[in-house]
Amino acid sequence: AVGAAMRPGAVLSALRPALPLLLGLSLGCSLSLLRASWSHGAAEERCLAPGPPAPPARGDPPEAAEGRPGPGHEDFRPRIVPYYRDPNKPYKKVLRTRYIQTELGFHERLFVAVLTSKATLNTLAVAVNKTVAHHFPRLLYFTGLRSAKVPHGMVLVAHGDERPIWLMYETMNYIHQHFGSDYDWFYIMQDDTYAQAEQVKALVTHLSINQDVYLGRAEEFIGGDEQARYCHGGFGYLLSRSLLLKLHPHLDSCRNEILSVRPDEWLGRCIIDFLGITCVSQLQGQHYRTYELAKNTEPEKEEEEDFQAALAVHPVSDMTLMYRLHKQFSRIQLDRVYQEIQDLQMQIRNLTALTPAGEAGVTWPVGINAPFLPKSRFEVISWDYFTEQHLFSCPDGSPKCELSGASKADVSEIIESAVEQLNRLYQPLLRFSKRQLLNGYRRFDPTRGMEYTLDLLLEAATQKGHSHVLAKRVSLVRPLSKVEIIPMPYVTEATRVQLVLPLTVQDLDFVANFLDMFAMNTLDTHDNALLTLLFIYHPYDAQRVGQMDVFAGVKAMVGELEKRYADVKIPWISVKTEVPSQVKLMDIVSKKHPVDTLFFLASVWTEINMEFLNRCRMNTISNWQVFFPVHFQEFNPALVYRGEQTASSNTDFLRDGHFDRHSFAEACFYNSDYMTARTKLAADILDRDEVLESMEVFDVFLHYSGLHLFRAVEPGLVQKYTLRSCNPRLSEELYHRCVLSNLEGLASRSHLAMALFEQEQANST
Repeated sequence: AVGAAMRPGAVLSALRPALPLLLGLSLGCSLSLLRASWSHGAAEERCLAPGPPAPPARGDPPEAAEGRPGPGHEDFRPRIVPYYRDPNKPYKKVLRTRYIQTELGFHERLFVAVLTSKATLNTLAVAVNKTVAHHFPRLLYFTGLRSAKVPHGMVLVAHGDERPIWLMYETMNYIHQHFGSDYDWFYIMQDDTYAQAEQVKALVTHLSINQDVYLGRAEEFIGGDEQARYCHGGFGYLLSRSLLLKLHPHLDSCRNEILSVRPDEWLGRCIIDFLGITCVSQLQGQHYRTYELAKNTEPEKEEEEDFQAALAVHPVSDMTLMYRLHKQFSRIQLDRVYQEIQDLQMQIRNLTALTPAGEAGVTWPVGINAPFLPKSRFEVISWDYFTEQHLFSCPDGSPKCELSGASKADVSEIIESAVEQLNRLYQPLLRFSKRQLLNGYRRFDPTRGMEYTLDLLLEAATQKGHSHVLAKRVSLVRPLSKVEIIPMPYVTEATRVQLVLPLTVQDLDFVANFLDMFAMNTLDTHDNALLTLLFIYHPYDAQRVGQMDVFAGVKAMVGELEKRYADVKIPWISVKTEVPSQVKLMDIVSKKHPVDTLFFLASVWTEINMEFLNRCRMNTISNWQVFFPVHFQEFNPALVYRGEQTASSNTDFLRDGHFDRHSFAEACFYNSDYMTARTKLAADILDRDEVLESMEVFDVFLHYSGLHLFRAVEPGLVQKYTLRSCNPRLSEELYHRCVLSNLEGLASRSHLAMALFEQEQANST
């Protein structure tokens, strides 16, 4: 009986943890059944209603009453466009755009037009160009002059008629024709207007592009309708793309029917008469604030809120006033930014105190990422030691070099900033002046920026005139600023690549593998790439070509390829020289190809693949950028594996090797860019051809072209290990780089240490 009484209690204790789950399931099932009964009842009542369907509720569209989206929702319904290809037409491969922005039809944000005249082109227009033009993504100047001399750094459109109305008419036509489909917003201003570029750009980011916008300083027409307004041209005005597209068909009618003296009134009347849109100074919660300058105004003394909040200021009478306005507004903007930084830092301190880490979690400087914490000794970021005269970590690997150029300017600025911060912190009690930099350390932390530690010998002076010399250590950080996207010209992957392969007698053992890879990865795949061989004969071998051609085997391989691929021709060029200078060889090749040829200067150990050729096309831009890839060099398998089986995994193909930064043998560039740089080099060295023996193509572009030199690691270029032959007749620098490339390509330090350890063990036994 006792056991029977205990049995229900044991069951309840076992089910107690599951009771909340069972109660939740029961409650959920009950509510769902109850809701289903309500829905079923409502549906029955609807079905029992006789006669035609009930009319929709007031304000609802007819489609909405039937469960379909209304007429305002057509753009949100997906449409499946069936694919159809005419069987009678030949198939043509569709070349899609490289960037999704182009394919989706995205537009640029803002286009700016500045109206200028003959009297102000070289004065106020130049001042606009020097102050705010570089802040706008695209800015053009429009004038009525017929043959105006364009100031340096300005893009000018001359219409040939100085009548104000005609200038406005032609400007609107030009903007619609050339930029109407590329930009969302169009800002039109005069050259006697100072506009805060950053404020204008911020304004358009808060406005919807789906509305017809005519925004500026609204003014009444003289003797016109009290409700109609036009935007005053002196303070600038903003037009949306949709409004420009609707206005363009009526411009001719406006020119013939509307009479006005002022171009801004003419444009405002045209927009009102044909589109029914009036100028507004406030839209979607955004205000277009302006300020009218009085005569003899001193911007430095203007403290009114309307002035400081102004987006546009007018009229600006001369260049000096334009520069003074720019300086004053820059100071105002800088003060606002510093105040925002202080407010954010205070908020960070207050919030960090509430975190589990407490005040100890506040990083220095406040708001900047914490220093990088290495997880192993291989991730430790080393410090570079420097003084005011020398740097003890040089780019060429030497232990000591003179501090010059950008590094010297960087050190001077950091020391000056450190003394300035100390004075700001301790004044008026103490006044510091620098005597000497005792020690300086710096390192680049990719998570936060450049870090500095300075040991300064300072002289501290008190208010009473007493002075004392002391040493003080300070730490500074130059944080990474806002990331800037550099605009690049548009390129495609359809460009033909011309491979150039220089060959010497020492390279004969590797030619067969190069040609096999070229045939498999380019000829079989029908890639748009051609090959030119450059046979470099020694003078002794050149004299014996009739009896024994050292490149006969290579020529036979080329003949076999041409037989296998009937539409392929692989030409070769024979050169006789003792010193195969890369520049001299490219001079010969350059003259035999068109100026728009894209060259890929390869080496015999290069394994060509489509992935790299596409990157060669994309990273090389005519008259803009050349590409020097850093290939991956595999280590000596005899030292790395020591008789073991090599790794065959595709994921580890970049494991046992290194990127050879000493090699500049591979390069991608356009023939036109090379010819331009080579012309400047020829004018510099005159007839001293021996200088070319100490140069590579990289040096030509580096010193004699204004192009971007893009040098980056290239995992698509993998070279098997081989001991290169270094020509001692080349320059000392080129020979030294070749030797270093061979030495560093043997194996890693760990592999070399293991090989030495095993050798010592073998010798000891």
